[in-house]
Amino acid sequence: MSEVVSISTGTDVESLAERARSATQLAAKHLLSLQSDAGWWKGELETNVTMDAEDLMLRRFLGILDADTLADAARWIRSQQRDDGTWTNFLGGPADLSTTVEAYTALRMAGDAADTEHMRRAREYILDSGGLEATRVFTRIWLALFGEWSWDDLPVLPPEMIFLPSWFPLNVYDWACWARQTVVPLTIVSALRPRRELGVSVAELRTGRPAPPMASPLTWDGAFQRLDRVLHRYERAPVRGLRRLAVRRAERWIVERQEADGCWGGIQPPWVYSILALHLLGYSLDHPVLAKAVSGLDGFTIREQTEDGVVRRLEACQSPVWDTGLALTALLDAGVPADDPALLRAGDWLLGEEITIRGDWAVRRPKLAPSGWAFEFANDWYPDTDDTAEIVLALRQLAHPDPGRVRGAVDRAVAWVTGMQSRDGGWGAFDADNTRTLCEKLPFCDFGAVIDPPSADVTAHVVEMLAAEGRAGSEAARRGVRWLLDHQERDGSWFGRWGANHVYGTGAVVPALVAAGLPRSHAAIRGAVGWLVAHQNRDGGWGEDLRSYDDPQWIGQGESTASQTAWALLALLAAGERGDAVRRGVAWLVDTQNADGSWDEPQFTGTGFPGDFYINYHLYRLVFPVTALGRFVGAADD
Repeated sequence: MSEVVSISTGTDVESLAERARSATQLAAKHLLSLQSDAGWWKGELETNVTMDAEDLMLRRFLGILDADTLADAARWIRSQQRDDGTWTNFLGGPADLSTTVEAYTALRMAGDAADTEHMRRAREYILDSGGLEATRVFTRIWLALFGEWSWDDLPVLPPEMIFLPSWFPLNVYDWACWARQTVVPLTIVSALRPRRELGVSVAELRTGRPAPPMASPLTWDGAFQRLDRVLHRYERAPVRGLRRLAVRRAERWIVERQEADGCWGGIQPPWVYSILALHLLGYSLDHPVLAKAVSGLDGFTIREQTEDGVVRRLEACQSPVWDTGLALTALLDAGVPADDPALLRAGDWLLGEEITIRGDWAVRRPKLAPSGWAFEFANDWYPDTDDTAEIVLALRQLAHPDPGRVRGAVDRAVAWVTGMQSRDGGWGAFDADNTRTLCEKLPFCDFGAVIDPPSADVTAHVVEMLAAEGRAGSEAARRGVRWLLDHQERDGSWFGRWGANHVYGTGAVVPALVAAGLPRSHAAIRGAVGWLVAHQNRDGGWGEDLRSYDDPQWIGQGESTASQTAWALLALLAAGERGDAVRRGVAWLVDTQNADGSWDEPQFTGTGFPGDFYINYHLYRLVFPVTALGRFVGAADD
């Protein structure tokens, strides 16, 4: 750990408040120093080495992989290998077979011989875990692109699915936005079944084990396995005219959704598969669509000088809008004046990012006027309710010189988010009523969430926004509160969809319920407080390992982190708690602060797909502690 500010963990409220005030001011100063000249904040979004391995395979497939890129990315991938030879999806997590296979493949491309020690250890784990045959579908698709796996042994999703109307099961709008943007180009790729040279072979990763028998036809798994066999037969002799029309429509669907920076959806999977699909359809690399797409990847690339040389890694996504909204709220809670030039600059940048076009969300809400904010610099097709709620909560507090401009944006955003409420009263992130689970049963869907149902954390942020806007008594807010109460876990916590995990969910819901008018004595609030207090670590902080998504024994358990400690404190402070648990949590944040005002947090506390894909938001370790400490100080001053 870096040098820390030496502060006692004494429990005297007045002295702790002063120490917390000093820590808040130091952290706020550091946060302000990270602001861009344009007004936004953006921390690195760290994931795992599949991003880098797949980027290398994409470039090899396109014929644009140069020696420096390969060497620098391979250096990064090697640096992330663990002593047991494996790679994992988050710091301290279990080994992941598919991630290890993709990393191994990338290193073989880079010239690492199969008989070297680090490759031998990786191969032993892979074979012991089932080999290539046991990897996820997406890994085997990448291998099929290079003839290392057979297209015949992959599930089929025909391009003709693009014709299914939005009311019909398994239409593309039944999938979550991130999944549909991935699936549509993959239908083209799998229909064309390309094969190019990888330059090496990873046949040594095969076990030769036969595929497991099909499940009973009386189960969903068995039924869809048999449907997949039918689709495979169709793939061998599709109706040519229909197939041609389907591919053309899918092509148009993809092209019209490309964003200004060349991406699709602002995230890696649809981006790379859209590039592959269009390239296979004959788009040259200097075609404006593909040229913009490939060059746009450079904006997601991080290069660093290390003792071993330059390393190159790729962000799966970028979060400037989200980070900027959270930073604004943090600085306001820290006492930075609402008319501070830095805050107004951030507000102006956010106002310029409001989305004014109709995206895929309009399929389910055709009469709703557009507004809202997306997560990324460019993702106009997919604004989300979570970002929008947080941006409204921040913007409405600014003392902007043009209050009418702010009020107009806030009113439009509130109307849009309210209209995105699902029928059950909750809110999903990107779509309304995206709850059909049938597509989850497809053999293709063995990795990640493929639908976007309402979640506690998103619903809480929206309810908190509505309450801040004086709409706690509205029907939408009341239904949201009811949804939250109905989805409280029996232990008093809430599941966290987009952050780890029950600490995140509970940290979001309690402030929302209190803001919406629930008395702090309400059984739901007291149950949440009891859960948080019971799961406080001995050192005073809170932490929850990402294994809690798969293993209930990890729920609320894990090494203390700055962001998770802050989430717990936000809930406790909202619930009116000022006792020992709060003081110990604040003391932990104060004592672990670095000399520059930041906190160390190598742990991953963000969630992409529960159980499968996780994120270390590098700004979380700063914005949330600033918010929590600022609110603690504010409460102590009252």
